[in-house]
Amino acid sequence: MARRKKGLPVNGWCVLDKPYGMTSTKAVGVVRAIFNAQKAGHAGTLDPLASGLLPIALGEATKTVPFAMDGAKEYEASVRWGEETSTDDGEGEITQRSEKRPTVDEIAALLPGYTGLISQVPPQFSAIKIAGERAYDLARSGQKVELAARDVQIDGIEIISTPDRDHTTFKIKCGKGTYIRSLARDIGRDLGCFGHVVSLRRTFVKPFSSSDMILLEKLQDLSHKGADQTGLMACLLPIDAVLDDIPAVLVDQSQAFSLRQGRTIILRGRDAPICKDLVVAKYRGKPVALASVEKGMLKPKRVFNLNQTPS
Repeated sequence: MARRKKGLPVNGWCVLDKPYGMTSTKAVGVVRAIFNAQKAGHAGTLDPLASGLLPIALGEATKTVPFAMDGAKEYEASVRWGEETSTDDGEGEITQRSEKRPTVDEIAALLPGYTGLISQVPPQFSAIKIAGERAYDLARSGQKVELAARDVQIDGIEIISTPDRDHTTFKIKCGKGTYIRSLARDIGRDLGCFGHVVSLRRTFVKPFSSSDMILLEKLQDLSHKGADQTGLMACLLPIDAVLDDIPAVLVDQSQAFSLRQGRTIILRGRDAPICKDLVVAKYRGKPVALASVEKGMLKPKRVFNLNQTPS
């Protein structure tokens, strides 16, 4: 007899405004407990010292996490000039100092060189694995961490404000795998003054924006208002919110049943796609499966089990 999963079959995306000082893993655990969800995961780690948009997938939405992780992202970052740290943020020890402070014009002149596809060495204190160990664990144990440079995409970087000669705030649009801490470190080195991130906030993870975010305090308040989960459920976005860029194929009830059983179905009709690596099959507006289309056949790759709803 199969073990019954703990919790409710809650399915959807909770776009959390992650508070400063909390790890992404902790945030997922708290949100999962609030919804009493059977499964949960997140799309793109935010450092504890960063705040802002953390997409948390619940239930069947966890099957769509890769599509959010691959999406474009936007950040607001404040950089302090004159100091480089071991962690490239305010948590680490100061490793380099300089009395020089850059002008706005000097900073602006460098930024075009940091757009497009650039090479970047991740921070020593990062979650990247080296021989099965996290880089930050090795660094904390005193080991010298050598990380290979990697290509990342920076779609735009602009100066938002310069509150004083020691600080500059940037808006950064980038692709997955970009480390804003590395960006601050490298710009500081090129300016000859050093630098590190002192505040970081994520405002966008495609397709989620700041208008989708909800505070943890709001979720906790709703959960304390009784057993009725109606208010909490209203905070969730549908599981296919991250699948808008994928072509949809409409199926009927019988075809939906077959797909959920993992069976290939025949597509009929002249409007059926000839060949697609990935489509989302939908029945009555709800996703049934992620599938491929080949020679008039729809082959399921990931099936969504949305028959149950929490009571």
